[in-house]
Amino acid sequence: MTQFTDAAPAAANAPAMPFAKIFLTGGSGYVGRNLIRQFTARGIAVVALVRSPASAALVTDLGATPVLGALPDADLVPVMAGCDALIHAAADTDHGHGSPSQFRINEEGTRAVFAAATAAGIATAVHLSTESVLADGRPLVRVTEDHPLPRRPAGAYSASKARAEQIALAANSADFRVVALRPRAVWGRDDTTAMPQLLAAAHSGQLAWISGGNYLTSTTHIANLCHGVELALAKGRGGEVYFLSDNDDLPFRHFVTGMLASQGLTAPDKTVPRPLLRLIAGLGDMLHRLSGGQIKGPLTLQAYATSAVEITLDISKAQRDLGYRPVITRAEGLAEMAAVR
Repeated sequence: MTQFTDAAPAAANAPAMPFAKIFLTGGSGYVGRNLIRQFTARGIAVVALVRSPASAALVTDLGATPVLGALPDADLVPVMAGCDALIHAAADTDHGHGSPSQFRINEEGTRAVFAAATAAGIATAVHLSTESVLADGRPLVRVTEDHPLPRRPAGAYSASKARAEQIALAANSADFRVVALRPRAVWGRDDTTAMPQLLAAAHSGQLAWISGGNYLTSTTHIANLCHGVELALAKGRGGEVYFLSDNDDLPFRHFVTGMLASQGLTAPDKTVPRPLLRLIAGLGDMLHRLSGGQIKGPLTLQAYATSAVEITLDISKAQRDLGYRPVITRAEGLAEMAAVR
C-alpha cells in the first residue's frame, strides 16, 4: 500500500482537535481514505462506514474501524455511539444523466446520516458539499458563498448535492453544529476518481481542449481539503458554508497539463469549440429525457458545466472564519504525484 508522508507537515498547521472519535461516511473513497490518514496520524479514532468487505479491509489497513452498511438503509445510531464528530463524505458523484439511486444516496442518505447523528448525540458535523451545487453551465467567477442556487441546475449531481447540503444545514441547532464545505476539483495523490478518467481519455486520444482551455479554474489539493475539514470541525460556524481551494487559480489547460506531466504524458493540441459542446450536451440531455432514458448522448450538461467554463472561488470567508491557508502548493502536489506514479 502506498504511504504518504505529508500528514506530519499538515498536522503542524492543524488546530487543536477536541475530538477522540470521528464517524466518517464514504471511508473507502478518495477523500475518505485521506481523511482517515489525516486523523489517525493525530491519534484520533475513526469509525468508517463502508459498503463492502473489500472496502472494510481497505479502511482497516488505514487504521479505521469499519462499519458495513449502505445509505440510506444502514442502522447508524448504534455505531455512532461514542463518536464526538461526524464527517459526511459519502456521495454518488456520477456526472451522467442521473438516476433514482443517485438522489436516494445523496439526498435520503444525507437525511439518514444527520438524523442518526442527532439521535446519537453527536455535537459537531462537517458535510462535504461541492461548488457544483451552483453549476448551471454558465461561468462562476470569484463566486462567494451567498451566490444563490440556480433555478435549473446543470444536472442530477448538482441538484442532488444541493438538496443534500440543504438537508445537512437544516440539522444545525444549538446542540448540533453543522458546517458545509465546498471544494472545487479535488486532486492529488491516491486519486481514484477523476485522474483515472483523465488518463484513460489521454491514452485513447479522445482528450481535447474546450476552446483552447484557457479559462480559469479553482482547484483543491486533497491535503488542503483535509486541512480544511480539520479547521471546519474546530472553528466552523454552525449553519455556514465555506468554499475551499488551493488559492492559486490557473487556466484549466495548465491544471490538466500539469497532472498529465506528473504521469509522464504530454497534453494534446486538439481543441473543440465551446458552443458546439454546449449544443451537444443540451441535445443529449433533451433526447435522454424524451426517450425515457433510452438514449444517452456523448456529453451531459453536468459534465460540461464542470469542465468547460470558468469556475473560480472566493475563499476569503474560510480564510477569515477558519484561518484557512493551503498546507501544500501545486508544485509540491505534482511532485508527490510524480514520485508515486
